[in-house]
This record gives sequence, structure tokens and C-alpha cells, in this order.
Amino acid sequence: MDAGLDVNLLEGVIKKTIATVESSKRQIFEIAEHARREGHSINSELYEVRLQLADVINRVDELELNYRKARQKLVMVSRNFHDYTEDDIRVAYEEANQFQVELSIYRERENNLRRRRDDLERRLRNLHETIERAESLMTQIGVVLGYLTGDLSQVDQAIEAAKQHYLMGLKIIQAQEEERKRVAREIHDGPAQSLANVVLRTEIVEKMLQNERVLEAEMELRELKEMIRYSLSDVRQIIFDLRPMALDDLGLIPTLQKYIQTIEERTKINIDLVVFGKESQYNMDSSVKAGIFRLIQECLNNVHKHAKANFVQVKVEFTGEAVVLVVKDDGVGFKQEQQINVGSFGLLGMKERCKLLDGKMDIHSMPGEGTKVIFQIPLKV
Repeated sequence: MDAGLDVNLLEGVIKKTIATVESSKRQIFEIAEHARREGHSINSELYEVRLQLADVINRVDELELNYRKARQKLVMVSRNFHDYTEDDIRVAYEEANQFQVELSIYRERENNLRRRRDDLERRLRNLHETIERAESLMTQIGVVLGYLTGDLSQVDQAIEAAKQHYLMGLKIIQAQEEERKRVAREIHDGPAQSLANVVLRTEIVEKMLQNERVLEAEMELRELKEMIRYSLSDVRQIIFDLRPMALDDLGLIPTLQKYIQTIEERTKINIDLVVFGKESQYNMDSSVKAGIFRLIQECLNNVHKHAKANFVQVKVEFTGEAVVLVVKDDGVGFKQEQQINVGSFGLLGMKERCKLLDGKMDIHSMPGEGTKVIFQIPLKV
């Protein structure tokens, strides 16, 4: 009875803790969303201020040129006042004075717009920092919730298992949260920003049409069309990164071929895919195919981000009991001892994914001699 009571008491405490943490997470999310909405509003205002500032700067340049000409004319008239009538002298003076007054007004307007622009940019930077801090806090809270919402009916077994595997579990939850944050950021920075820009520019087109600026409106609509096309491409890329549906429909090798072709077009890196054996001879689990695809995907991402390579060779060999993967590039490489202390989340993710697939991973690299990564993944996990 006492043991059961203790478990129930522990369960109640944890449930209250979970409710508090979830409430905190919602509040942080609301803060981040409010910051995003305010950032969108500031972005719109900043766009208008920059347009106005550009017009005012052009007007200031024009007025400065006119004022210099008027001053030169006034000096010439003053020096040769015998050759000019009083009306000529008065007109020259009034013209120079008018340009001077108008120039002062526009310079003051330019200074005000510059101050407004700088203030908006500073506020926008602060909002971005707030959003980043909120996302970091939500990631940490997500890790905590991942542990708190475990199965409380087997607390003793969970504690014993946690003694042996808590680091692995923490890394998996962190990887999940980082992946969710990455997808959210890609959507926010890509399609969401593009759609917000589309809304803003459609409003500009409406104003152009109201002012009968048809040609400018047509040009703006053509740019909008291209922007929407790029946004659609970004959405498809995000969907593909989440889960390539072609893995189940076409298989591993055709999906890799399609992905490598996309990477080549995007990064201009020459990638050669070499396959030994036939995939169709082996009935691979869906999880194994997805794991192999993610390992190669992460390798190519690392090559693109860090290796500065021009050529990459990807080898896939199907043996009786395993799949051997080799990804070799001609990039800058790194010192062999850095493998132990490397802090790359991508490299850490590959090692953890390889462990989950019961596989082995080896890295060979030297400065200036490129990098070779070798995986050996069993066909049955």
C-alpha cells in the first residue's frame, strides 16, 4: 500500500509539474507569436520608410544641384548688377532663397526618415533576438516534457533503464525538438515570409492600379508570380526533407538519384552515385531505407556547408547481410584527432542514427585531402 501510495503521489506531482510546464510553453509561444506579428508590421513600415527615404534622398540631390546653380547665378548677377534690372536681381535672390528653404526642409525630412529607419531596424533586431530566445526555451521545455510525459505505471523499470540509456534518450529528444524547430524556422523564413511579402506587394499593386500605373503593376505582378513559384518550390523541398515519399514508392536508389540531381542543381557540386548489387534482391525495412537515405543526406549537407568540395562520390553496395555506404569528397578535410572533439550536430546525428540502425561508422580525413565517411548498415535491424 505504501509503495502504491508513493507512486500515486509521485504521479500527481509529475502531472502538476507537466501542467505548469505546458502552461509556460504556451506563454512562451504566445510571446514568440506576438513578436513575429510585430516584426511583420515593422517590416511593412520599414519597407515604406525605405521607399520614402529613397525618394527624399533623390529630391535632396536634385535640390542641392539647383541651389548651387541658383547661387552661382546670384553671384554673377551681384557682380554685374549694372547689366541686370532690379527685377532680375530680385528673381535671382528669391529663386536661390526658395531652393535653400526647400533644401533645408527636405534635409530635415531625410534626417527624420533616417532616424525612423534606424529605430525600426533596431526594434526588428531586438524582436529577432526575442524570437530566438523563445524558440530556445521552447526546445528546452520540449525536452523536459518528453521525459515527464513517460509511462508512470512502470517508474522503477523506467528509472533503471534511464541509468543505462538516459544520454541516448536525451539526444533523441533533442534531435526531435531541433528538427521541429528547423522545420518551423524553414517555414517561417521561407514560405511564411514569402506569403507575407506577397500580401504586402499585392497592396502596392492595388495602389498602382488605383493611380492607373498599369505598366508598373504588370511588372510587380510578374515578380509576384515568380515569388509564388519559388515559395511553392520551398514548400515541396520541406515536404521532401520531412519524408521522401518516393522511398516507399520507387525505392532507395531512385530516390537517391533524384535527391542527388536536386543537390547538384542547387550547390553546383558534381556528385557521382555508384551502386553495386541490386536493391530489389533484398527486402529492406522502411526504417532501414529511411535511415540510409538520411545518412547520405546529412553527409552531403556537411560537404556543402563545410568541405568546399567540387566533387563527391557516393557508393552504395548491397551485400548479403548489410549495406555499405561510402561518401568521399575532395574538399578541405580536417585533422584526424578533431573527430573526437568535433561539436558538429550533423556528425553527432549521423553517429546516433547509425547506432539506432545497429550499424558502424568510420571517418577518414586529412587537411587538404578531403574526407571519406564509411557506414555499414545491417539489412535487418
